[in-house]
Amino acid sequence: MRAKQVNFRETPGMSSAKYDVVGIGNALVDVLAPADDAFLARHGIVKHAMTLIEEPRAHELTALTRDAVVTSGGSGANTMAGLASFGAKAAYIGKIADDVVGHQFLREIAATGVPFHTRAQTDGPATGRCIIFVNDDGARSMNTYLGPSVLFSKADVDAQMVRDGSILYLEGYLFDKDEAKEAFVHAAEIAKAAGRKVAITLSDSFCVDRHRASFRQLVRGYVDIVFANEAELLSLYETDDFDVALSALQSECAVAAVTRSEKGSVVIGDGAPIAVPAEPVAKVVDTTGAGDQYAAGFMFGLARGLPLAICARLGHIAAAEVISHFGPRPEQSYKALAEQAGVFV
Repeated sequence: MRAKQVNFRETPGMSSAKYDVVGIGNALVDVLAPADDAFLARHGIVKHAMTLIEEPRAHELTALTRDAVVTSGGSGANTMAGLASFGAKAAYIGKIADDVVGHQFLREIAATGVPFHTRAQTDGPATGRCIIFVNDDGARSMNTYLGPSVLFSKADVDAQMVRDGSILYLEGYLFDKDEAKEAFVHAAEIAKAAGRKVAITLSDSFCVDRHRASFRQLVRGYVDIVFANEAELLSLYETDDFDVALSALQSECAVAAVTRSEKGSVVIGDGAPIAVPAEPVAKVVDTTGAGDQYAAGFMFGLARGLPLAICARLGHIAAAEVISHFGPRPEQSYKALAEQAGVFV
């Protein structure tokens, strides 16, 4: 089993970083709308899953939405917005087009205080979007048109921004095309050479099923911190036994957090796994962004050298807030919520 390093405040180079976290992922705008099972079946939408779609299907599904909430999204960008809500310094690297949707993404990420310096494309595909249908129980069915994100390559990696971040955070949803895989390895190598840490979220079991071998290779070779939910973890190691999969993950990375919905999360680092309960929620409205915001809270704690159990508690505080309303980003200050919960006392 490889050596573990969990006290990030003592890692050489961490204290000199300009940013706590630099994220790389899909730059998207989310269209969230209520829907029931009959609607999903009628229009061939897979419940509880993320389905990749092309631009015509994106326009078709958008036209079907009613009472939609339109807001910037993209899993990694949501996490950076969550980090900013905690008071962390975060930056983001993605790919957009010079169009109305791209301009919305730029305005809204700027409003969070997260730097985004990627130049918008003036030709090629339109900015990506994710059409998300939400059931009464909060279940989400995502239909994602990636737009320019499918063209993400090594040339889009801002090397200096990566060096300037204590933690490089890689979004698994982007890890699809060979060019993007090369970009992830390139960015991870830059981060490692600068003495930084590398984190990845597996994003969806759909992603893991498609790219299992590549994910395993990336985790073993470059990644220090893994975020996954239970389904993604089981898919990664092709087992139905949670404990077996958890043990396998612990042998391959320094720190990991595995979310289990209402059961909370299990965190691994040095020693035995730590189970951390979820925060209470009066009503689950929309689960979109729950994993993204959990990662935000967890990495905020890591960047400040907090114990892993406290990192997970911060993750659950953020996740509980975001599933209490429509949309994947915070409506309340995470810093204030954490202080109200006595986490910083």
